[in-house]
Amino acid sequence: MSTQPTKIFIARLLGLDVFDPLGDRLGRLRDVVVLHRETQLGRRWPLIVGIVVEVLGKRRVFVPMTRVTSIDSTQIIVTGLVNLRRFEQRGAEALVIGEIFDRKVVLRDGSGEATIEDCAMEQTKNGDWKLSEVFVRRTGSGGGLMRRKGEALVVSWEETLYETTLDPQGAQHFLATHEDTQPADLADALHDLNDKRMLEVAEELQDERLADVLQELPEEDQFQILANLDIKRAADILEEMEPDDAADLLGLFTDAQREALLGRMEPDEAEDVRRLLEYEEGTAGSLMTPVPIILPPEATVAEALAQVRQEDISPAVAAAVLVCRPPLETPTGRYIGMVHMQQLLRYPPPEHVGNIIDRSIEPVADLATLEEVSRVLATYDLTLIPVVNEHDRLVGAVTIDDVLDALLPEDWRTNDDGTPVQKVSRSFE
Repeated sequence: MSTQPTKIFIARLLGLDVFDPLGDRLGRLRDVVVLHRETQLGRRWPLIVGIVVEVLGKRRVFVPMTRVTSIDSTQIIVTGLVNLRRFEQRGAEALVIGEIFDRKVVLRDGSGEATIEDCAMEQTKNGDWKLSEVFVRRTGSGGGLMRRKGEALVVSWEETLYETTLDPQGAQHFLATHEDTQPADLADALHDLNDKRMLEVAEELQDERLADVLQELPEEDQFQILANLDIKRAADILEEMEPDDAADLLGLFTDAQREALLGRMEPDEAEDVRRLLEYEEGTAGSLMTPVPIILPPEATVAEALAQVRQEDISPAVAAAVLVCRPPLETPTGRYIGMVHMQQLLRYPPPEHVGNIIDRSIEPVADLATLEEVSRVLATYDLTLIPVVNEHDRLVGAVTIDDVLDALLPEDWRTNDDGTPVQKVSRSFE
């Protein structure tokens, strides 16, 4: 690596491909790790100790800066063997993008407060890298004329002062960099943050987005986030979730906490969740969604396809339309049969769905075991199976993703040594 001082703004590096010397791609840069340092003379610039790279399987690993041989605006090249153990912060380490971006700071010149939007890393003459400057935007005027809110400026690291325990850290930059990220990928990114930062980001997410992300997180993180929200917002989030996922999450709370949350939900939404909570864990009733696509036999193919095309319908639920006698809200009238989406595509729009029902697929009972449900799905290559009660009324449907979630071990999110990744839960208030 060149010994000439080099300055690079870190926001420009986010998402860059990381390669080994032979040109093989290792992964993408997701963050930069710094070490805060204090001396008897006061606060010094943070030393950059390494980068966080997302490798195959979405695992985030640490690469020391001593292994980084080249950095430019298009790629990063590293050398030597890379330890593929999942990255974990230690001691005084901090993540630049995860913990310093969006941080509120006080400018030492007395000109007021600002928010960090970017940081410059600079290589010193001895080859080390440091955070040398920060790009900030003023959050308030003060300190004299021409000091205006919204003004952007670059200042040296030593000219700023912040205390991580004072105010919550903003999440605008984090959310901007993950704006188009799938919920599962955003959940992975949240899971990698420390508890405080995870809660700060969750607080800033829109209700629908947070609900989607919660459904992809481990139970410990789900509980911790929901337990730290205001009870009214927590209830709103539960309403946005799929009823089966909301029921699973509520199962982590005490009876009193669960009732408090259900009492704040809309009655119709709460009723769906209450019905699921009545089933014993591991039964079809506990796994199912109570709101599959349900139509009467007189409905047309066109009407069925319109239901399937709804944006909020998951691909697994959209795999089939379930045909029942009225009433069509679960528990419905008598269950008649199911129509696969492929069947809908093969018939003209005016055709009645009652004429193209697949009667060879028997529904499962709401008290059927997980083993029975998974056997039916596997035998008939289905992604969805209807669930009926003892009176042959449709009460919901189990999808293949519900079954996979139940079959995977509880500690499937593990560290490389096989130990589960866990965080300390907090009490709901």
